Amino acid sequence: MHASYRDEDDPLKTIVMTGGTSGLGEVAARQIARTPGVRLVLGARRGSQSAAETRPLDLTRLASVREFAQGVIHELGDTSIDGLVLNAGTQFPNIDQRTEDGFETTFAVNHLAHYLILRLLLPKLARGATVVITTSDTHDPKTNPMAPKELDPELLAHPPVQRRPTGFSAGFRAYASSKLCDLLMARGLATSEEAKAKRFTVVAYNPGLTIGTSLFRAWPLWARLAMGTAGLIRPMTRLATVDQAGQTLADLALGRITPPAGRLYASLVKRQLTWPDPSALSREDEVMNGLWHDSARMAGLSSPA
Repeated sequence: MHASYRDEDDPLKTIVMTGGTSGLGEVAARQIARTPGVRLVLGARRGSQSAAETRPLDLTRLASVREFAQGVIHELGDTSIDGLVLNAGTQFPNIDQRTEDGFETTFAVNHLAHYLILRLLLPKLARGATVVITTSDTHDPKTNPMAPKELDPELLAHPPVQRRPTGFSAGFRAYASSKLCDLLMARGLATSEEAKAKRFTVVAYNPGLTIGTSLFRAWPLWARLAMGTAGLIRPMTRLATVDQAGQTLADLALGRITPPAGRLYASLVKRQLTWPDPSALSREDEVMNGLWHDSARMAGLSSPA
């Protein structure tokens, strides 16, 4: 199954993005910012090397998320958002990190903060806008034996602190679960009445295992060494480079690549972008709706929309 490609005769005008200061996100941000006729607004804790307009954003603080969204809305005025790219992510070797709001940090940063950004900026999305949410194939038990078999948002948000943490399995499970949440968030948006009425293009993007990103900095030494070895044999394994993964993200955000009919999950595997079915759990509407409602409650929104 192949995606369709569009030319740049009618480029997007305004794109808002998170996760554009390092790794594949930095590559994507540079590509987006240098596209003629495109204005990139980047939320980040530090400045960007791209030509983007950078606004302060700390995804570990929901207050900062609200300030960011309000600032973007005020700055844009009557201008609509043509593209929203929710790419930032983090991972820890355990589940003992907590945000100032009291949530486990991986869940809070990877999912809840982005859910709140999406909800707050939703009224500003233009008709025909593109929303790209970065997920991961680690969400799927077919590719990851530690992937979630069920979803309990409350437990992800408030897991018990490990008394004797070992290895990094708990942190990796939390990461995989957060990426399942992101995929469900994408599905929740795509199936909403507003998305249908305004003809949004919604993509959940799996960049695959990409060597050279900052995501692995929290891994234990043995795991980082294993990743380094994988990088040395990358030509034989056909793992995507950071540049390839970032360019694909930019192409999706700019509308150069559009999903085939009825598809949402874009997966970059062996340097080829495919549109497979995500995990069975991610396709369950009851799970999707439950997460959407729980996320609204945790983010302090009065309505699940």
